[in-house]
Amino acid sequence: MHLSVFEKYLALWVFLCMLIGLFLSQVFPELSFAINNLQFAGISIPIGICLFLMMYPALLNLQLGELKKLAKNPKPIIITIISNWVWAPLVSAFLAYYFLAGNDQLIVSLILLGSSPCTAMVLVWGALADGNQEQNVVNTTLNTITIMFLYAPVVSFLTGIQNIQIDRLSLLISVFVFIGIPLVLGYISKKAITKHKGTEWFQEAYRPAVAKIAILALLATLVVLFSLNGNVLIEHPIEMVRVSVPLLLGFFIIVGVNLLVTKLARLGYHEGIISVIIGSSSHFEIAIATAISLYGLGSQAALGTTMGLFWEVPIMLSLVYMGKKLGQRGFWKKDLKKGDLIGR
Repeated sequence: MHLSVFEKYLALWVFLCMLIGLFLSQVFPELSFAINNLQFAGISIPIGICLFLMMYPALLNLQLGELKKLAKNPKPIIITIISNWVWAPLVSAFLAYYFLAGNDQLIVSLILLGSSPCTAMVLVWGALADGNQEQNVVNTTLNTITIMFLYAPVVSFLTGIQNIQIDRLSLLISVFVFIGIPLVLGYISKKAITKHKGTEWFQEAYRPAVAKIAILALLATLVVLFSLNGNVLIEHPIEMVRVSVPLLLGFFIIVGVNLLVTKLARLGYHEGIISVIIGSSSHFEIAIATAISLYGLGSQAALGTTMGLFWEVPIMLSLVYMGKKLGQRGFWKKDLKKGDLIGR
């Protein structure tokens, strides 16, 4: 799979959108106030629309029928689930408490990122790495289901360790609004579209189209976030540097652990690289949405989660190329064809 020019330079577009948002916050502050005033029940309407458009395409990946394959070769799936729901949340929380002591919002932003396993962009990274896409679909489907039930309890537990007070009702509502509703609509629309237009049209025309809309919505969200948070960033740039340190360190630790575990588990390349990619990435859309719901658009928590997005794109691309090099050098054992998730 080859990325388009737009997707290949996603990190650059993210950076440019941040700069545009900062520019607007300083030159047209009245625009930011106008956007912020467009609310319903305390939720920003523009951000709500953008976040829905970000989440909906990811949740079209849900394929419940694929879960029956779990019993046939569960080891790589189990390794990834443990990374997503044990190692990544714990490492993120530990680093957040160590490096960001005294700044509860930034601590929460790291916990929100570390506790949210990815369900969308990993399909792109996995295809680029020539990994086992069948395993990728099973894992992302399982992540979509588990995040509905585990995200709020895990975040509540990790923030409660140091008695950080968060609005747990808002946390539950965020999961329902930004995961539950798009999940249901995604399932219904997928059924309806495949019935009337066929599976091939859905996979080759509809999904790619809404995926592009999702990226545009993500970039629009960043412009709005940074236009509303521009003064916070400009007045406290050291805080963004502080949050970047544990974010980057967390990525390196979690990637390292996953590489070691997949090596010790004697996975083949096509399974091992997918396990590392999914186990090391974050569902930054739900993290951003939840941070906004808990603290508002003008919060450091919202900016902290966007920094997670900013760093994840280049890191995951680097992981794809590093994984290929490791595979060529025999880091993982020689395996069968990448589509053979099952009969081993």
